Amino acid sequence: MDNLIIEAGELQQSLVDYRIIDCRFSLVDTSLGYREYKDGHIPGAVYFDLDKHLSGEKKTTGGRHPLPDLTSFSRMLTDVGISKSTPVVVYDNNKLAYACRVWWLLKSLGIDNVRILNGGYDAWLLIDPEQQLSVSPVVPKDSSIVPLSWKLPTHSYNEIKEAIDQQAISLVDSREEPRYRGEQEPIDPVAGHIPGAINKPWTEVTDGRGFIKNQRFHQDRWADITPDKPLVIYCGSGVTATVNILSAYLAGREASLYVGSWSDWCSHPEAEVVIE
Repeated sequence: MDNLIIEAGELQQSLVDYRIIDCRFSLVDTSLGYREYKDGHIPGAVYFDLDKHLSGEKKTTGGRHPLPDLTSFSRMLTDVGISKSTPVVVYDNNKLAYACRVWWLLKSLGIDNVRILNGGYDAWLLIDPEQQLSVSPVVPKDSSIVPLSWKLPTHSYNEIKEAIDQQAISLVDSREEPRYRGEQEPIDPVAGHIPGAINKPWTEVTDGRGFIKNQRFHQDRWADITPDKPLVIYCGSGVTATVNILSAYLAGREASLYVGSWSDWCSHPEAEVVIE
């Protein structure tokens, strides 16, 4: 856990050692994150937008936040000075939701030296908000382009459907309980969950301030899922599921992402839906 999570005080003492990514975002106001970045950010941080940089083009199926185009994303990393060996710190202000998306994407490209700021931007503000903020533009560093290939497994609709039919995976839904049960659906056109999925809301991973819970919590949290089947995690659109992937990782469990998640599943008219 120590090598994956970084505290604000430690980051303050070693700013020059890291390439820092600010990925604050709001699904309700998609320009808010960048406005907040311009108003003030951790010195040296560059900004990655969920829709513009961390997701690909939306299609009829595939979900609301498909993977970004590999060539474009790799080029963007090069432009901001990130290569395979670059130490990186990522942060947001929404309980790690977007920071974990960046962490997972970089990990998927074989960039392993990535740390998540515990408590996010609010933790940084607690240090000294007047002296430890920057509104200056960031000058990219030189870098060689990262490898153009995804390293981690992902899953398509057909693969998930087949695995469910064969009872070949342990499937986890990361959304809040009312959405999982189908009592409400504020974003996607269909309510419910994928057959066979159990619910572990992503918001459980951190406390009310956005600080990640201790390692014992994560170990206990995943103890009810036996390791005899691959663990696959989804959410609404493949973003907050990465917070649960982080939780599983902290518990010593490997987990893969259904990128399209519920927004992809419910876009297929023949897909079976469970409402509780």
